[in-house]
Amino acid sequence: MFTISRLLLFSMILPLSLHIGACRKQDAPQAAKPAKVSATKAYEKYFGPAPTTDKGTCFAFVIYFPSAKETGKVVSFPFFTFDEASMKKVAVERLIGGMEVPAYKGEILQPFAAGAHLLELTQQEGLVKINLSKDFLKTGTDKEGTLNALVMTLTQFEGIKGVRLLSEGKDLDFAKGTLLPVASSVLDPSPPRLLSVTAVKDKGAKEVEEVSAYFDRPVEIKELTIADKDGKAFPGEVFHSVFDMAAVLKPKDPSLFKAGLPVKVRWKVVDKLGRMADGDEEHSLEVKEH
Repeated sequence: MFTISRLLLFSMILPLSLHIGACRKQDAPQAAKPAKVSATKAYEKYFGPAPTTDKGTCFAFVIYFPSAKETGKVVSFPFFTFDEASMKKVAVERLIGGMEVPAYKGEILQPFAAGAHLLELTQQEGLVKINLSKDFLKTGTDKEGTLNALVMTLTQFEGIKGVRLLSEGKDLDFAKGTLLPVASSVLDPSPPRLLSVTAVKDKGAKEVEEVSAYFDRPVEIKELTIADKDGKAFPGEVFHSVFDMAAVLKPKDPSLFKAGLPVKVRWKVVDKLGRMADGDEEHSLEVKEH
């Protein structure tokens, strides 16, 4: 039986750059009624009903990354933030930064050149204008997929109908005029995937507080075991994280967990749209401070 722990999760690795706040244990006194996260229609279409949070107002949206397998196509990933005002800017910057995780190796294209960055983002009467740095794309990259990723990411937000893309304030030959969303460019999401196994500790602390198995979207954990390289399960209590993005082990013996430790994870999950997945994988433990 999984409950929810009171913990502070640091921003998630990479891709999902989740700004995750404190969780509440189910059997603890309830400070406030959990509120549903405000989600875009795109989020609900690809990942189902938004989870709940008991810490502030949270927003769920999608960032689309160009597919490395199909030209012109994009892959969707869920993101969360507590800052509504910066959502569009964060989405573009995250897209430019790319997403490199072993679970999606060879599936996500990184078309942006090293050093590429957002100069300005403005919005007026349903049009978002993006001004990027000079030579922001790698030579020979999939321009169609990159444009679809930018446009699909931004037009999911209410009131935005189109995008205009500039480089240092100048029009681009391959992106003239107003760019409109191409819904058919979005690939159907695959079943859930395990992204990483990460331990968290206080800055300067010798021992970890908890060990989290992170998934690529909110899931219901049906089964989860974290074991050593010989398959012996680490004892401890397991919780759901806030937003249901991870299973969190509160180990009985924190001293066993060191950076680089080989851990075996046996898991079975289902996402909010009923997509089932399971796995038996070995990961190298990451340790992060907060």
